[in-house]
Amino acid sequence: MTDAEFELLRAGVERYVRGPAERWAEQIERERQVPPQVWAELRELGYLSLAAPAALGGRGLPFGRYLQLMELFGMSHAAVRMIVHVVNGIWRALDRHATEEQRRRFVEPCVTGALKVAFALTEPGAGTGADLRCCVTREGDRYLLTGEKHMITFGSICDYWLLFARMAGSSGAQGTVALLVPRDAANTRVDVMPESMGVRGSDHARMRFDGAPVPVANRLGEEGQGLDIAFGGFLAPSRIAVAMSCVGLARRALELAIERAGARETFGKPLYRRQAISFLIADMATELEAARCLVRHAAAEWERPSPQADRLSSMAKLFAVSMLQRVTDGALQVHGGIGYWQPHPIERVYRDARAQRFEEGTNEIQKTVIARDIFKGGRTTCDSPTG
Repeated sequence: MTDAEFELLRAGVERYVRGPAERWAEQIERERQVPPQVWAELRELGYLSLAAPAALGGRGLPFGRYLQLMELFGMSHAAVRMIVHVVNGIWRALDRHATEEQRRRFVEPCVTGALKVAFALTEPGAGTGADLRCCVTREGDRYLLTGEKHMITFGSICDYWLLFARMAGSSGAQGTVALLVPRDAANTRVDVMPESMGVRGSDHARMRFDGAPVPVANRLGEEGQGLDIAFGGFLAPSRIAVAMSCVGLARRALELAIERAGARETFGKPLYRRQAISFLIADMATELEAARCLVRHAAAEWERPSPQADRLSSMAKLFAVSMLQRVTDGALQVHGGIGYWQPHPIERVYRDARAQRFEEGTNEIQKTVIARDIFKGGRTTCDSPTG
């Protein structure tokens, strides 16, 4: 894609985010669900196949360019942004260990939007890692799956779950497996979770499996590679993309604050002429730009690829999500009490911003990754991530 072609694409995404997507946002907030037409529209516009390579049916955008679009989608309703983010990212986890047959059956249809695949790792009674409790036993050419998952995005409307479990009787990462489990698998119960504080309308599910049969042919990689498939080659770029979506939502909050500061008058002066307000907005703009630069740096290091990519992806996500919280809080303060009421846009932005702190690991998880990398091998000095 030439620079001119990308600029046309970028301008089209911005028009969509500021036009049709805002109208969808009003409907989603009102009806508390994402209309199927949103999925169809995003697919027809090519927005669900931006990042995947052309060989898989995608548009093959370099990661840095994709992130420019992710910033724009981050300005939109969180449910719309989440669709774009998940579909443009999950193919990485699928493709890395897929056979040619699995690539034809699952990866290519996922890239084109013909199949919805939900990433199913989180469990109600365990952490998100090697302590998985969902387990499988092998019976001939199938596995029997037992256990629970919850908070699974698109978990009730998907065609398959990319689900991570462990071999019965195993412990640690070496016993884990990655399976593409059909949504209609027998001995499976799916419940839509109650409405969340923000990200309204997005589908999240709790699943219970009681000996659900899954073909061995639906296993990605080998037994013991489950967590490598879940995290390896997928988590770092996904964290960077979430960080950029934080930049986008903060940008929207800052725009709303600037607009309010120019329109609202107190005691004969517009708000922006009050030093307290103008300084607050200056701080918000500075933090936003700092986060954008860190995210772009992390993306460039991941593309190289750099051994510091994992550390930088966690740094970017940690800083961007904390920045987003401060900027949205400041934007709400600029609006005063009226911003606390629906249907003012800042009220929705403020609620949606809090959810970003949970995506792809909490702030505490990011700090753990950063600290572990700093002290790797017993180091007592912190080398520059680029040194």
